[in-house]
Amino acid sequence: MCGIVGYVGKKDCTDVLIDALSKLEYRGYDSAGIAVFEKNAIKVEKTKGRLKDLVDKMAEDGKPAGHCGIGHTRWATHGEPSDINSHPHGNKRISIVHNGIIENYKEIKDFLIKEGYGFESETDTETVAKLLDYYYDGNPLDTIIKVLAEIEGSYALGIIFRDFPDRIYAVRKDSPLIVGVGEQENFIASDVPAILKYTRDYYLIEQDEICELTAEHVRIYDTRKNVIEKELQTATWDIDAAEKGGYEHFMLKEIHEQPKAVKMTVSPRVKNGMPDFSETGLTVEKLKQYHQIFVVACGTAMHAGLVSKYVIEKIARIPVIVDIASEFRYREPLIGEGDLLIVISQSGETADTLAALKLGKQLGADTFALVNVVGSSIAREADMVLYTNAGPEISVASTKAYSVQIAAMYLFAFEVAYAKGKITEEECRKYVSELMEIPDYIEKTLECKTICQQTAAKLMNADSLLYIGRGLDYALSMEGSLKLKEISYIHSESYAAGELKHGTISLVTKQMPVIAVATQKGLIEKTISNIKEVKARGAMVVLVCGETLDIEDGVADCIIRLPEVDEILMPAIAAVPLQLIAYYTSVLKGCDVDKPRNLAKSVTVE
Repeated sequence: MCGIVGYVGKKDCTDVLIDALSKLEYRGYDSAGIAVFEKNAIKVEKTKGRLKDLVDKMAEDGKPAGHCGIGHTRWATHGEPSDINSHPHGNKRISIVHNGIIENYKEIKDFLIKEGYGFESETDTETVAKLLDYYYDGNPLDTIIKVLAEIEGSYALGIIFRDFPDRIYAVRKDSPLIVGVGEQENFIASDVPAILKYTRDYYLIEQDEICELTAEHVRIYDTRKNVIEKELQTATWDIDAAEKGGYEHFMLKEIHEQPKAVKMTVSPRVKNGMPDFSETGLTVEKLKQYHQIFVVACGTAMHAGLVSKYVIEKIARIPVIVDIASEFRYREPLIGEGDLLIVISQSGETADTLAALKLGKQLGADTFALVNVVGSSIAREADMVLYTNAGPEISVASTKAYSVQIAAMYLFAFEVAYAKGKITEEECRKYVSELMEIPDYIEKTLECKTICQQTAAKLMNADSLLYIGRGLDYALSMEGSLKLKEISYIHSESYAAGELKHGTISLVTKQMPVIAVATQKGLIEKTISNIKEVKARGAMVVLVCGETLDIEDGVADCIIRLPEVDEILMPAIAAVPLQLIAYYTSVLKGCDVDKPRNLAKSVTVE
């Protein structure tokens, strides 16, 4: 959440900052602002709302003209969305932007008030700006080091000092930050898409590293003022990958990118027809020794973990515990030496997941990260890392990240089952071969767009609905329900179909939509019985099932047929119509599909 950018160079700084911030809108925000050096003064423009509101405001106030400045899109934590609470914060001498949470800001604020400082906003960020001003003695680097010694929490900070109009300072702890390196221009940003239009070269900034940028140079220091030499990274995808490419929304584009993304994730990890995780350091010998597996993640990534639990336990016969990352640390988990902790995160910056990873390491477990962003905090912290190679996912509602996560976890399941001797090499090869064909089946499933649009038309006026399924279908239903509620704002819940009669069926009323997923052959008969229960109470039923399933008349109002694959792989293709239903429902309701209210793509605070 939040986006930070900074620019110093020859170009119009305001134009670059606004353009860069627009590439970070997917992270979620409710206000925006910039601070630019203009005639040896810091000019600040900020407002509640979208970037367009900021641009409109500058059209009235006058656009700052300069070549060095910082910008921010804020997702409210301390203080409601407002002009005053928007970033940047500071005064005539110093201006800052901040992503993260300062945990001890109240103590700092009380101290500064006693020292005569006044506060305008409700934010924790303003306390950092005032503390910088309190310590400032003409040396920015010394000032920043003093402040870092006093603040607690997570932060990525972009800082400018009036006395140094040709440079930007930046520092991070537990919040993402990169430094982009161009030709006679340099950048700071929360994520790579912000700078791709200008450069593909960047530095990954580590904990409490302090950056000093001018148009000509980038210097990085530790808190003892030692210069740090870093390896320059190069983004492996270009600006086109972060653009819509003719699609109406990023979400629709990313749904259609799933066949390619799954192929890019799976193919490099298959050697001679067998799973190969050697690049990560996860060997067959290691897998043989693990007593149990923990999968920890948030939201969509956690749902991918639930799919993997069913598959791993079924074919590898090893216990798998799936935890929501925000709960994992607080239940004193029974994890330790001899266990494997798998953490899943699209961004690699999810704060709760990162904290769970650190706890797992502390308790002695091996840690394995499944992430999409190279060099992210989780990737750097984990013992072993697998990158999903999905390319940028811009829409807040995750689609292709989910598909590549479950694809990677399928491959892991086959590897651990083979390592444990629960499947033969022949069986493992068969599973892998079928997984390699999944991209083609996803491509074929995308042809169900028309019936998904028709289904969306039936859902758009609903106040509430249910998703039901059993086994893997239940795990998939949880993700389908999340997709719908997060982008269409329709209340939606998922339930194990067999649990309906234990209370939830009381919610079913006439014409209430119920989306039932039934792809697991051994459970279909019971799921159909549950469908009949809700149908008898007036529900409007949408059934997602295999193309060969024989369904008697009257069981469902709408049936979405899927290509038949091995049933343990069905979630890989059944996710597609659920994504499309959510997408078209949101479009029909006129919602902001890619940037749903109150949500952020990368959740970097707890």
